[in-house]
Parts: sequence; C-alpha cells; structure tokens
Amino acid sequence: MTTRVLTGITTSGTPHLGNFVGAVRPAIAASRAADTESFYFLADLHSLIKAQDPARTQRSTLEIAATWLAAGLEPDKVWFYRQSDVPEIPELTWFLTCVAGKGILNRAHAYKAAVDKNRADGEDDDAAVSAGLFMYPVLMAADILIFNAHQVPVGRDQIQHIEMARDFGQRFNHVYGREYFTLPEALIDDHVATLPGLDGRKMSKSYGNTIPLFAKPAELKKLIFSILTDSRAPGEAKDTEGSPLFQLYQAFATPEETAAFAQAYADGIGWGDAKQQLFDRIERDIAPLRDRYETLIARPADIEAILRDGAQRLRAKYATPFLRELRDAVGLRDLTSTATVAVQAVAKAALPVFKQYREADGRFYFKLSDAQGNVLVQSRGFDSPRDAGQLVAVLKSAETSEQLQTTDIVLQVSTDEVLAALAQLREAAAQA
Repeated sequence: MTTRVLTGITTSGTPHLGNFVGAVRPAIAASRAADTESFYFLADLHSLIKAQDPARTQRSTLEIAATWLAAGLEPDKVWFYRQSDVPEIPELTWFLTCVAGKGILNRAHAYKAAVDKNRADGEDDDAAVSAGLFMYPVLMAADILIFNAHQVPVGRDQIQHIEMARDFGQRFNHVYGREYFTLPEALIDDHVATLPGLDGRKMSKSYGNTIPLFAKPAELKKLIFSILTDSRAPGEAKDTEGSPLFQLYQAFATPEETAAFAQAYADGIGWGDAKQQLFDRIERDIAPLRDRYETLIARPADIEAILRDGAQRLRAKYATPFLRELRDAVGLRDLTSTATVAVQAVAKAALPVFKQYREADGRFYFKLSDAQGNVLVQSRGFDSPRDAGQLVAVLKSAETSEQLQTTDIVLQVSTDEVLAALAQLREAAAQA
C-alpha cells in the first residue's frame, strides 16, 4: 500500500536554519522512501491570515520554493505545488465549513490564545481576531482531505489541527452516507531537532532570533559569533547540555564530530574557537545548497513554471475529479439528474456512526451511536488515534458476540443490538 504524506509550508518569511533542520531536510529524506507518495505545498493562502503584505508574500513564496528545490526536492518525483493554484481547496473548505462544529473551532489553540490575550488586556474576546484566524483549521483540513493524505508530519502543537481534520472528514462522511475521506494521522518525529536561536530560545521569526538559511558567509559568521554564551573562560570545562552552540553543531555534524566537539567542551575550548568550529561545520553543508539557491532565485520564471506544472498535474489526477464527486455528494448537480436524486433520497436511511475524539486527559476514544444519537458502544482511552482506529476497523467486521468480547469497549445495549447496527453499516457500505 502506498502511504500519502502531506507537508505544508507557510509563505510568511525567509527560511532559516531551524526550518531546514526541523522540516526541509527530514521531509526530503522521507520523500525518497519506498511506497510513499509525497505532497509538498506552499501555503500562501494560510499566510494571508498572519500578514497582509503582498510583496512579502510573493518574496517568501519565491524564497521557500527555491529553498526546497536547492535542498534536493525532486518535483518530478513528488507533488510540489502552490496552495492558491488548486481552487478545489477553497471550495472544499466551504463544504467542510458547513459540517464543522463551531464549538470545536472555539477550542482551537490559536483562537483560544487570542481570546485569552484579549481578556488579559481587558479587551472584547474577539478584538482584532479575524474570521481567517478562526477558520484556519478548516482550511488546513481541506489541504489534507482534498488528497486523502494518510499522514501529516507536524509538531506536537499542531496535533489538534489533525484531530480537527479527522472530525470534519468523519462528519462529512456521516452526513453524506459514505466514506469519502480518509482520516489522517499526525506523524510526530521526536528525533527531529528543534534548533535554538541567537538568544537560546527556539529559533523563530516571532522571536526575531533566527539565522537565515542562505545568509552570505560573512553574515552567517557574524550571526553565529553573536550567539549568547556564558562567562566561562578558555580552559574552563563547559556544559554541552543546554548550550545553543552545541545543539546547533550537533544538528549538522556526524556522531563522531559531535563526540569530538563534546570533548572539546570538556577540555575547556574557548567560546570564540567553538563558534568558529560551528561556523565551519554549518558552512560546509550549506555552501553548495546556497550556490543552487542563488541560481534558482535568480530565475523566478523557472520556479513559477515548476509550481504551475505541479498544480495542473495534481488537479487533473486528483483534485478536479474528487471535487466533482463531492459536489455530486452534497447535491450541487446537473438539474437533469433530479429523478435519480429522488430515488437515492428515498433509499438512503439514517445509519449508525462511529465517532472518534480526544478527551481532556489527552487520550483517544470512540463510540458507536445509532441514528438517533443513542450510544451503543463506548471505548476506553487509547494512547494514539491509530490504536483507536484499528479497533474500530475490527469492530466493523464483527458478526458474532465473541468478536465483541474485549475489555477495550463497554456495550451500552445488548449484544444483539450492537451486532444489528454493525450489520447495517456493512450493508450500507456494500451498496455504496
């Protein structure tokens, strides 16, 4: 089975070393794995939520596209496209908006943080909060569901958005009586490095502590030599733990080089010498990429052609046919098909539904409810959505009471009623 993996990059700034180590480098390596279909897009529509600076958006789109290509992304082997070049994405956003629960959106981290800040400042809850910020999770869900991605690499702070995409997709599937959408999973890699910035905090544009990925050598050296260190003098042993210099070096070095650098810390290397070694090590990796980047960015027409070609091929293969199917599902149809619609409407009956969700304890649950919303089966908590989803898949095929005998679920009604609901689901799936 081919696994579809989707990654979006917001076009809201200049790429820095943290972006390269935390996102670009591991994503390109993963795209070369067997049985993987990779989708990489420039999230320019998302960027409009953060800043309304047309020149910056355009420049950032060019810089980020050039960065991925310079780092080794192969547009003939992956899907590489600009979000705004796929009009089916905003159309799907509206379809999902019409089934998304406002209560779920109220709990989105970014929106809650904005509300909390307004309350702390004595402002109205929604002061300066745009509808774009509020609806951000729906657009992100459309990005994922339009291509039925199986996995989405994200940081732990983004897991909630993947859960929302699952919820909206599952709700659409239930409302329109068929599993149109694959429910995605968050792909968390705790081994991917998070780089410190110039002040020791996480490297981030919001902190203004970044090191641009393709800074000229003189600027790169100047920035590295400005990284904060403690007051220990040459000859005094230094701690590697918590040292921004050491963490940056480790992100680029081999295990052997890292061990040698750690020994130099123990031997009391001076901070100036340590910074010079860090500059030399980073420059060794970045210099050839910088040359390719500068060649690419000087030819924006070539990058534009790559992005447009990627979007056109992707639309023809996936987005346009799928949206045609979804438009039919929601009733946006040719009026000459009304007779067929009438027959389908009579035949379609309300069905039981599995609902997966996450509780405040951080664990994942599911329940099976009948068409009226009465709970038939309630699960215990699971550590991951995959574990919960695997048991749901098993239960969907259950035909005997023995197959329901697991401590992972609690039946709220008789075994016969549960089996009857599962049989109804299987029959509806067979007829779809």
